[in-house]
Amino acid sequence: MTACLSLMYTGFMRNILFTLLCLWSIPLAAGETSDPFNTEAMLPPRPALHPDDAAGNPCSTPPANRALSLREVINLALCNNPQTREAWANSRIQAALVGVSKAGYLPSVNLGASIERNRTGGSPATDQRSIGLSLSYLLYDFGSREANLENSRQLFFAASATQNSVMQTVFLEAVQIYYQAQAALAGLDAALESERAAKESFAAAEARYLAGSATPADKLQARTAYSQATLNRITANGNLKNSQGALANMVGLDANRTVLLDSAGATVIPDDFEGDIGALIEEARRLRPDLLAVAAQLRAAKASADAARAAGGPSISLNASSSQNSSAGISSNTNRVGVTLSMPLFTGYATTYRIRAAEAQIDARNTQLERLRLQVALDVWVAYQNLITTTQSLRSTADLLDSAEQSERVALGRYKAGVGSMLDVLNAQSALASARQQRIQSTFNWNIDRAMLAQAMGNLDSGLLQHLQDAEKKQPRENQLQKKPS
Repeated sequence: MTACLSLMYTGFMRNILFTLLCLWSIPLAAGETSDPFNTEAMLPPRPALHPDDAAGNPCSTPPANRALSLREVINLALCNNPQTREAWANSRIQAALVGVSKAGYLPSVNLGASIERNRTGGSPATDQRSIGLSLSYLLYDFGSREANLENSRQLFFAASATQNSVMQTVFLEAVQIYYQAQAALAGLDAALESERAAKESFAAAEARYLAGSATPADKLQARTAYSQATLNRITANGNLKNSQGALANMVGLDANRTVLLDSAGATVIPDDFEGDIGALIEEARRLRPDLLAVAAQLRAAKASADAARAAGGPSISLNASSSQNSSAGISSNTNRVGVTLSMPLFTGYATTYRIRAAEAQIDARNTQLERLRLQVALDVWVAYQNLITTTQSLRSTADLLDSAEQSERVALGRYKAGVGSMLDVLNAQSALASARQQRIQSTFNWNIDRAMLAQAMGNLDSGLLQHLQDAEKKQPRENQLQKKPS
């Protein structure tokens, strides 16, 4: 680059073509150094749950035969979801536009060259050659550049906050699908257990019928209950297949691909999960990324209004140029340097209406911010109350399931001993099957509602995973979504 500039100022007319190629190579060389304003350093990390692993790729797909944890499911969802990739691309766009605004503080240099041949009447043709170099440097513009740069920065902050909001949405979807798959697996386990119990009752009724101590009605009722339990097992298996497809799709695989999951374990409610609702709302207003995005857009609108006002003021620029012309063997050199004051006197009221539009945009963003502040409070309130409700339900279903299991054992034992009725057995088994399903649903709802409260507060991140893991008693075995036969 230095050699090119030296050539331009010492002997560029001796080799016009070389000078042109040199100047053209300057921006190319700058492009090789990539990011002169270091805008890449502003970017948020790529969508992923954890930093690069030893292989340098946090989005690498685990081996197909290994069960996935909740963290791995969420990480794959963040890596593979098109929404997160689009949001990250938008952040890169806004970061680059910050660089565009910073470019306004640097001078601009332009090269012009021309070769012409003129012929007038019968006179011989004359050649005209010219080459010129011009420099323009804006010295002062009464705040327009500064306001445009601030606008670009705030729009970048808004894009980054929007990316965080999109990531939390995908995070929550992954948590929901993960626990839905776990609930479907638990539902199949419960359906298989109910089917086994119904088969045992049917065998007992048939044995007593053959021994002459039971009526045909007992045998028919037990057989009907067994058939219903089989149908419920088939339905539960279908629900599991659907959950498998949704899970595979969430982690970026085809729906027919098999995904294995670690055991979720038994959920234990922590003692300190409740908090002051007012403090939760204030924390949410401080952390919610969508609220932060609108606040940044409001600041960008204010900067845009400042830029519109500054555009109506004067600007001072430094201008310099050097040119050489050759015509009919006569050469001339021209060098100019000066300071230019530019003052727009009348723009057809365009500046006035730009200012009005910018001020109206500020009002719109203020209204949007206030509306979202109220929505944040409502989101936290609803999510908190839902979590309280599901917590109480989870505690109640534990007692319900325990009593239903004891009741079923007593009823079946009495019937086998010949002192109970089949109706009592079937009622107890039906109550037990219902208690199992309620327990599964309550566990699913509690995990999801806790994640939804974290999202409503704007802190749905890897920290929540630790809380969810702390709330689970890990089992030594490993649950796999394909372990049960169809």
